Amino acid sequence: QVQLVESGGGLVQAGGSLSLSCAASGSIFRVNAMAWYRQAPGKQRDLVASITSGSRTLYADSVKGRFTISRDNAKNTVYLQMNSLKPEDTAVYYCNADITYYDRSYRTKNYWGQGTQVTVSS
Repeated sequence: QVQLVESGGGLVQAGGSLSLSCAASGSIFRVNAMAWYRQAPGKQRDLVASITSGSRTLYADSVKGRFTISRDNAKNTVYLQMNSLKPEDTAVYYCNADITYYDRSYRTKNYWGQGTQVTVSS
């Protein structure tokens, strides 16, 4: 059983910083690409940032220069450092990962975390 467990988030004033982390656990052979998405009320879930197993990163234009995604492969963990937060960053943030596991053969499946609330007050 593979799962993604997020931590961090909370309430912060505009201009402040928050850090999120997401750890993958279970019968894992390899964690491939990892990413953070966010979903504001009444809106679709959008990609915030992604990182490959080789640490190549991609960011949404709205967060470039403010957010940093990183990972620790030894801990199967991905991080999102969020600086200069704006009220429009308020959303539920979800961790996402492609994980390879062994179940009579090697299989790769996409997993989601449970989500963590980030609220930025003006």
